[in-house]
Amino acid sequence: MNQRERGVRIRTQILRDVIHHPRDISKHIAKIFNITPQAVYNHIKRLEKEDRLVSTGRGKGKSYSLGAVRSYRVTLPLAEQHSEDIIWRNYFSFILEGTSENVTDICHYGFTEMVNNVIDHSAGENIDLYIAKDKEKIQIFVIDDGEGIFKRITRLCELADERHAIMELSKGKLTTDPEHHTGEGIFFTSRMFDEFEIESKGLNYSHHEGNKFDYLFDSAAKIEEIGTMVVMVISISSNRLIREVFDTYTEDLNDEGSSQFNKTVIPVKLAQYGNEKLVSRSQAKRLLTRIEKFQYVVFDFEDITMIGQAFADEIFRVYANKNVKITLVPINMAPDVKSMVARSLGN
Repeated sequence: MNQRERGVRIRTQILRDVIHHPRDISKHIAKIFNITPQAVYNHIKRLEKEDRLVSTGRGKGKSYSLGAVRSYRVTLPLAEQHSEDIIWRNYFSFILEGTSENVTDICHYGFTEMVNNVIDHSAGENIDLYIAKDKEKIQIFVIDDGEGIFKRITRLCELADERHAIMELSKGKLTTDPEHHTGEGIFFTSRMFDEFEIESKGLNYSHHEGNKFDYLFDSAAKIEEIGTMVVMVISISSNRLIREVFDTYTEDLNDEGSSQFNKTVIPVKLAQYGNEKLVSRSQAKRLLTRIEKFQYVVFDFEDITMIGQAFADEIFRVYANKNVKITLVPINMAPDVKSMVARSLGN
């Protein structure tokens, strides 16, 4: 180990242990690395300058605590048995110390859901995990070297191509292992964070808070050794609550108020490939894939100026008549779209 790597290890250990050793961190670290307390103090001063540590008091009463800037990275072999909650507790929980409960809850939920997906589905050899916090935001990276999420979804769900995966991810309840997973993890996680992206084999799936649509586009970063990279970003000051995100996609099922994930909002624009118009029954059937898993389906026609008679008829007459227990609701319709939908409904 060279001097630089040793310095990184010492500073990382300081940040991990200072919570439990606020007053004797210098002696504690000196004992671990067999160096002098003065040598440790030099590392502490550097961490203070970088806003990674803060101190209070003087002399023997001096105490250290974590600063606003924190980060940690670890690579773990997937051949070993891992539990996502233990990984969080052992390596990353210290980063969220002092962060608001709602943001901590969202980070914990997103991290454990995405790590569990890697453990159960990636078929890779390693998982690379990194969390960074500064004064404004928290960033979480979950990276594996497996098959790649879009390739796996396309293969196991028998989709037409990898780009079809974005539409299914946007609907929710998509899983390649229905016996053990509900398919809710990626859907809800993507809606809890300000920014959520999946990078895999030259494709990028993106859901950003404030954008009306999820996007799937060609990525410039085609790193072959990466199977899938998930990036999650949330503001330190976010007031979003996990319960509110779940409630957006649930409807009460009875008078007792019990509920389940039974509602989805589908941006109709996702059915378009390039500049093509939405006119055919096959395009409609692609949009209708798996919606039988929901009781309420909202079709958002934002940015769609026209649709064909066959497209509208397949959704609002043919499918609706065969699935009377599913409520189909069109919203944000331009005049021509509204006219075509009304025609399919016989109005």
